[in-house]
Amino acid sequence: MNIRFFAAIAFALAPVAVSQPVSGLWDATVVVNGLEIPFRMEFSRDRGWFFNGDEKVTSTSGHIDNGSVDLNFEHYGTKLTATLKDGALEGIYGRKGREYPFHAKPAVKSSAIKGDIPNIDGHWEIQVKSPKGESAWKLIVRQTGSGVSGAILRIDGDTGTLAGRYKEGRFVLSHFSGARPSLLELTPQQDGSLEVVQNGKNKYVAYRPEVARAKGLTPPTDPSQHTRMVNPEEPFRFSFADLNSKIVSNTDARFQGKVVIVSIMGSWCPNCHDEAPFLVDLYRKYHAKGLEIVGLSFEDGDQVSDPKRLRAFIKHYAIEYPVLLPGEQNQLNEKLPGVVNLNSWPTTFFLGRDGRVRKTHAGFAGKASGAEHEQSIEEMTSLVEELLAEGSLPTTAESAVQLHKRL
Repeated sequence: MNIRFFAAIAFALAPVAVSQPVSGLWDATVVVNGLEIPFRMEFSRDRGWFFNGDEKVTSTSGHIDNGSVDLNFEHYGTKLTATLKDGALEGIYGRKGREYPFHAKPAVKSSAIKGDIPNIDGHWEIQVKSPKGESAWKLIVRQTGSGVSGAILRIDGDTGTLAGRYKEGRFVLSHFSGARPSLLELTPQQDGSLEVVQNGKNKYVAYRPEVARAKGLTPPTDPSQHTRMVNPEEPFRFSFADLNSKIVSNTDARFQGKVVIVSIMGSWCPNCHDEAPFLVDLYRKYHAKGLEIVGLSFEDGDQVSDPKRLRAFIKHYAIEYPVLLPGEQNQLNEKLPGVVNLNSWPTTFFLGRDGRVRKTHAGFAGKASGAEHEQSIEEMTSLVEELLAEGSLPTTAESAVQLHKRL
């Protein structure tokens, strides 16, 4: 009787020893090009979250069961598969052709740093020679004691929230929110500059903006001046199929006499994910007042033929305006030949009621950029309001003369 009793107890307790719960915060890493990128992740009973600062990137489907994690992030077209063993999660994250080894352990609280900690809080300019013609990037740092967070802002947009701490004479920051894996090492120098090492190999120097100006260095590129039309007097033309194979053109009745935003995007593009919620809000707020938006999404080859990720992108952000599929990423300039310096993702064109481009904006500064994000939102919203307030405009010199006579 006693033997059976203890055997039953042992059998009942066995699953508890094997099935350690996965719910909670985890310190995770992915390995990208041989470099280990640390980040924090959270799991519940049936979903997982990456973090971009205070923002959460949530799985869209999948399950967590008996130490097995199988989660989909369909708007990224990615999947996390991992298994719990000896208190750690081991697996793979990504999509076909771009998969990263994944490792995670239950999160632990960072220990306090003793001694003097340099102050690098504020704005810096990283000196670069980028393929897109940039001479500098903005580096935004927020520091509290030994803890730091911030972002690099380039012509495409920001890196997402990089976060980390001071350790052994340098600040080590990282980011991974399901996309944009990045590792940044910032080492203060005696002359007041920063040595910047990106992803373990690319070395730069960063100066405070006032020091950079005193040295005669070129400031970061103005995103409103980077891209322009070959002939600004011509209307912005597009004619491409939507996801139901219906051709949508700038000459369609729905766009005539309207203020139109044309967003050059791709569901693979992290900064396009940052911009989408802003465009959705603009559309809902101003559509009834005469605003139209159209997305021109340039995708990977397999997504052009079967745009599953783009459909999930549209669903995830509840996009109501038309999204067209002109082709692959490398066809951008072929499909839109009338534009100079069209090389940033996203790029946003603001069209007046006459169909001409009144303003362009390269990239999008996400929430990781702090005040830069708020300023961009304010400026673009004000521009839309100004264009809407102009009313219907004549589209030819002849109609302008007729309007003048009527007045």
